[in-house]
Amino acid sequence: MAEDRLPPLTALRAFEAAARHLSFRRAAEELYVTPGAISQQIRLLEDHLGVQVFRRVGRQVLLTDSGQAALPLLREGFERLAEASRLLRQPGRKGRVAVAIAPSFAAKWLVPRLESFHRAHPEIEVWISAAMEIVDLASADLDLAIRYGRGLYPGLDSRLLLSETVIAVCAPSLAAGNLPLRGPADLAGLTLLHDGSPEQDPSCPDWAMWLMARGQTTIDATRGPRFNQGSLVIEAAVNGAGVALAKRAIAGADLSAGRLVEPFSREDATPIAFAYHIVWPKTRSFSPAARLFVEWLEAEAAD
Repeated sequence: MAEDRLPPLTALRAFEAAARHLSFRRAAEELYVTPGAISQQIRLLEDHLGVQVFRRVGRQVLLTDSGQAALPLLREGFERLAEASRLLRQPGRKGRVAVAIAPSFAAKWLVPRLESFHRAHPEIEVWISAAMEIVDLASADLDLAIRYGRGLYPGLDSRLLLSETVIAVCAPSLAAGNLPLRGPADLAGLTLLHDGSPEQDPSCPDWAMWLMARGQTTIDATRGPRFNQGSLVIEAAVNGAGVALAKRAIAGADLSAGRLVEPFSREDATPIAFAYHIVWPKTRSFSPAARLFVEWLEAEAAD
């Protein structure tokens, strides 16, 4: 028998399930067969390979060294088979890219730039799923996501897209109004707008932290309205409702258009630990359309 001849797929599937659960009974429940059928497939696999993959210690089933070494590769192999099946079921997908993204980053950074991608690649449709909830990319019908965080996501590959800083912004009319903003002390007479987005970034300052870092301990940093999305904070600032602490990527389009200004020195920008990352399942390869979209994202972020 040739050494590179593959064992039966059914036997490999039974082994992977039994090894993951360390239980023939639970593997049988998952695969809708009997424990006896699992045992038969394991014996078939061991006869084919000429080695044991399980050993029994009392009533417990444990993996041998060979079984333990093979399990991660076999698990990845089945994940790739599942991905291949998904692609085969969706033959028209090659002209579409589906991306999950937080609403504020979608509205303020991605959407204003999308027309340039469509001009360059009119044959590719971009489908945007904007939601605050983190989507399971391994099971969702999505190619990739843009997430705000540290870039460490179990089961996912990630690539840095854009770092972030926090800046104070307001409408031009507010900066030059009856209470002109020359320095942080001038915030005492103005409304503070608060970003209450759910992303938990301990390095991202709120107004209390920002004011304290600039020696302003007498200003009430708790006053003013709060918003659960960064884009809403920006809209409030654009409409002259007050001064906001905003992420530069979210505020960038309004700053470029002159709807917002930075009333203080650029040195007042605060770098933060979280950043925007492109993420996708480790077992998934980019389609040609998704690869073009990722390359475009990176070029936009670098510009």
